[in-house]
Amino acid sequence: MSPFLGSAARTADWEHLRVEHADGVATVTLARPDKLNALTFGAYADLRDLLAELSRERSVRALVLAGEGRGFCSGGDVEEIIGATLALDTAGLLDFNRMTGQVVRAVRECPFPVIAAVHGVAAGAGAVLALAADFRVADPTARFAFLFTRVGLSGGDMGAAYLLPRVVGLGHATRLLMLGEPVRAPEAERIGLISELTEEGRADEAAAALARRLADGPALAHAQTKALLTAELDMPLAAAVELDAATQALLMNGEDYAEFHAAFTEKRTPKWRGR
Repeated sequence: MSPFLGSAARTADWEHLRVEHADGVATVTLARPDKLNALTFGAYADLRDLLAELSRERSVRALVLAGEGRGFCSGGDVEEIIGATLALDTAGLLDFNRMTGQVVRAVRECPFPVIAAVHGVAAGAGAVLALAADFRVADPTARFAFLFTRVGLSGGDMGAAYLLPRVVGLGHATRLLMLGEPVRAPEAERIGLISELTEEGRADEAAAALARRLADGPALAHAQTKALLTAELDMPLAAAVELDAATQALLMNGEDYAEFHAAFTEKRTPKWRGR
């Protein structure tokens, strides 16, 4: 994502999200607890635009995506999205589905790690948002459900058929996307869908601690690692090795690499600058 800004000013307030910044960590909270944080057209658009703004600013070094209340996110709002889409023509439906995919791409392509803090339900689009994150920190109440076939749609929504097999394998992904059955925290951890399982009620705290650890580290190295993990999913080995070599050569010219050597020599902790 290019850091160069146009004439548009930074968005001060987000109508559909609660956004907080603290020393390089952004916390984005889905805040419709009465609706289990169900997503609306506006919430999707805000997520897409927020991630683009934060990516250009380069002020964020880690982001936590959380849900307020009893769960993470119950997916698309049945009344405000599913009902409304029945009235859209093909062009409108394509615009909507492209927008939801743009949100997932923004999560995957932003130059900082994204941590989903999951408790309670993560269903439908909520499950895919968590899947798109770099880390999924969850407590024992978490349950993931890719419900798209249960409403008569393809399980491969918002990139789920691309991402899920790469996280849990084709066999598990086929079962989860085809049947739409919920996966509770113990099984989700066993198949690799959860990065860290916490004690009940501690997912937000653990996600914040991980975000702090990442934000205090070498941000450019983290950004390039994330970029390579995404880019190399479909590359042959020769192309991946060449891309790794070019990336390392660039980073070896960076300030952080020299700072590590200086800190090691002086027996002190490195002062990472993300450059």
